[in-house]
Amino acid sequence: MQVILLERIGRLGQMGDIVTVKDGYARNFLLPQGKALRATEANRKQFESQRSQLEARDLERKSEAEGVAGKLNGKSFIVIRQAGDNGQLYGSVSTRDIAEAVTEGGFSIERQQVQLDRPIKALGLHEVRISLHGDVVPHILVNVARSAEEAARQARGEDVTRTLTEEEEDAEAARIAAEELFEEGVIPAEEAEGASTDEDAAS
Repeated sequence: MQVILLERIGRLGQMGDIVTVKDGYARNFLLPQGKALRATEANRKQFESQRSQLEARDLERKSEAEGVAGKLNGKSFIVIRQAGDNGQLYGSVSTRDIAEAVTEGGFSIERQQVQLDRPIKALGLHEVRISLHGDVVPHILVNVARSAEEAARQARGEDVTRTLTEEEEDAEAARIAAEELFEEGVIPAEEAEGASTDEDAAS
């Protein structure tokens, strides 16, 4: 379908450009969002008569987008997913998932504004672009983890998929056992802390 762009859109073009897009993209996003008009002769005339108002509205939207981008750029959002020991997700994180996480974080965005080059299929920190306006595209970090605790470890730079050495596994097991004994009142706090210290020394 050929459409007239009513604002600058990513790689499509500038305001006033006539471009060919997939029908679904036009019907589901560009036309209902007021970002384009069907490229008919009547719509061309309508666009030219309203160009100055559209340009003024676009400048206003850009200014608003820049304000939001200043708060959004560089922020981190956590997405909890199940994954195997090697860090591969059972499924993937989609644009909808990211839009929901950002919206829950206090910023209202649509899934179409999330620019993913490829689906996210592994644990870790992933940089993602958010298109607030054709000229305003802040970057966010999507922290994909199996739990909030794991997300916090990743945020500190830890590799949560790293395999523990035999010594580290033994130390971790000793720490967990000591904590359980302490909770049951079998050993005093000092001994439980000592097991934790031994583990730190082992690592």
